Amino acid sequence: MKNPPQTRRQFFSTTTAVAAASAVLPARPVNAVQGGSHSKTIKTDVLVCGGGCAGTAAALAAARRGAKVLLVEKAPFAGGIITSVGLPYFDGIAHITTRRVVVRGIALELLSKSGVCAPDAQTVAKHNPTIPNTFEFKLLLDRLFQEHSQNLSVLFNSFVCGVQTQGDRITSVTVANKDGMVSIQPKVVIDCTGDGDVAAWAGAPYEQNAEVQPLTLHFRIGNVHSEPNLSALCRAALLAAQERGELPFYYGPGVMFLFAKNEVYVHGVRVPANPTNAADLSRAEMQGRADAHAMFRAWKKDVPGFSEAYFQEAYPWIGVRESRRILGEHVLTEDDLMTSRRFDDAVATGCWYLDLHPNKTTLNGANDFDPKKVQPEPYDIPYRSLLPQKVANLLVAGRCHSATRGAHASTRVTVTAMAMGEAAGVAGALSCKKGGVPQEISGLKLREILSGVGAGPFTDA
Repeated sequence: MKNPPQTRRQFFSTTTAVAAASAVLPARPVNAVQGGSHSKTIKTDVLVCGGGCAGTAAALAAARRGAKVLLVEKAPFAGGIITSVGLPYFDGIAHITTRRVVVRGIALELLSKSGVCAPDAQTVAKHNPTIPNTFEFKLLLDRLFQEHSQNLSVLFNSFVCGVQTQGDRITSVTVANKDGMVSIQPKVVIDCTGDGDVAAWAGAPYEQNAEVQPLTLHFRIGNVHSEPNLSALCRAALLAAQERGELPFYYGPGVMFLFAKNEVYVHGVRVPANPTNAADLSRAEMQGRADAHAMFRAWKKDVPGFSEAYFQEAYPWIGVRESRRILGEHVLTEDDLMTSRRFDDAVATGCWYLDLHPNKTTLNGANDFDPKKVQPEPYDIPYRSLLPQKVANLLVAGRCHSATRGAHASTRVTVTAMAMGEAAGVAGALSCKKGGVPQEISGLKLREILSGVGAGPFTDA
């Protein structure tokens, strides 16, 4: 006898939402559609939840393998940390000293189509190159999705809010958007939410530290005049602002003329928070905006180069570094990274340092390592770290994959997430074609397929 359907939901029920809305909105016209459990149902082969770095790559990879794919993303555009948070770096694409490209495939395709390097680049000018324009990156992703529209459908402004399971399978995922509560019935789900929402709600085991890495809001300031020792002057001004009680925490700060000669891009906000708690995340968003503007005011007051500056924009979302880490068939460890352990089922390569931000102010840099960064050589990420325990038709990719906290501090970055997403997308499409589940896909076969399309681990280069 099959297990009865199980339902795990986050936030609140539809009935509660309708009741709350009726208290603040005008009365509905008599012909309006009243709230119900679901307004429509969509069936698909592969459902990708989250359109950030991992999800974009997963959706494109699965569609290119012939699967019918639906990508749902809570923002009105894709790109995640690059576009919603504004981090323009392709961290993890190249070896830190040789600058040799160690992640190819979709990640290298996106970097080259952004005008940064050749499509077949073997090395890059910087180990963590930046794209020239984050808005144009949104357009690039839009075009790629539209080019694959025969197999790939996209729902922006769509928030995953519920998961239904039966036995060890996800039977449907509930999404809230302008259509109402939409039931999506996939054969395979790829969780690229970053926080591992779908996996957690489906009952997959996970870890989450009581204290996670702090959140950061990125922002830009216009009409700034470069001058000698600008970074040192900015640091001194923030230290004075903190001593006056105007700024609780910060790091660095990173003050860079990335996009224009008279505009600085800043990452330096540091907000301790639990990003899987709705109220705490909301508080962090407000604190991040307050801290960003406090930095601007301090520089405008104390740094001559900012005397005629104006606050240009803060990106719409605060950036999250760490939350849930799914427990998979293999948990990637710091020792795996630092010994460059090889795995037969390797499907991606990582190379970033163990980038662990503390929940306190750190001067000059992001971390407080003593005496230096912990920097591994390029290492393998096995397919088994993308396979959650206890849920058969589910893959995870990006920063919620299966890794210890120390290993995750390296694997969480943009390009490494893209590489995992591409592997998960191909695996999802393969399992649909075979009529099975991702756990039945051979990691060796998956690695071979990825290598055949110019992706996969660095050791196949």
